[in-house]
Amino acid sequence: MENLNKNKKIIIICHCLINTNSKVYNFGIVKEDFEQRKKDLINLFINNNVGIIQLPCPELTCYGCNRWGHVKEQFDTPHFRKTCKNLLETYVDQIEDYIKNDFSILGVIGINGSPSCGVDKTCSGKWYGELSSNENLSNMLSSLTVVNEAGVFIEELISIFEIKNIKIPILGLDSMNINEIFKLFESTI
Repeated sequence: MENLNKNKKIIIICHCLINTNSKVYNFGIVKEDFEQRKKDLINLFINNNVGIIQLPCPELTCYGCNRWGHVKEQFDTPHFRKTCKNLLETYVDQIEDYIKNDFSILGVIGINGSPSCGVDKTCSGKWYGELSSNENLSNMLSSLTVVNEAGVFIEELISIFEIKNIKIPILGLDSMNINEIFKLFESTI
C-alpha cells in the first residue's frame, strides 16, 4: 500500500481561493481567466500530492455572507484582530507540528486586494457612517485606493510567525501575478 503522505509538502491558502462563496457578493464582471488559473493552481497542488491547509475566512466568521465590502481601516479594530488571532491559533499549532515532523511548507497564498488576506496590496479608504443618510456617499466610496500593505488577517499571521520564529514565504495572489506564482510552484513541487 502506498504511503499517502510520502511527499510531505503542504501549501497554506486563504479561504476564498477555493471557496469563492465566502467572498463579498460581486455585482461586477467576473474575471473568468483568473478564476480558471486559480483552479489550475489548486489542481497543480492536488495532482502533485501537496497537502492543502485552507485558512478560515475572518470576514465570513464575523459578518456572514450578507456583508458589505469593507476596507482595511474598518477591520483594523481590537475585536477583529483578536478574532483573527483566535482563528489562526489552531492552524499555527498544526503548522508547527508539520514543521517539527519534517514536512515542507511551500508557502502561504493570500489574496491581494483583500482588506483581510491581502499580502502586498489591500484596499483602503475613509469608509464609515450611515449609508442612507450620507449625502457624500459617492465621494466616500470613491476614496477607495489600493495600498501596498498587508490586510489585517495576514498582518496577524505575520506577527504570529515572527513571535514563533516560523519562516514560511507568504505570497499575494492577484490577476497580474498568477502565472508567475503558478510557475514558481510548478518548479518547486
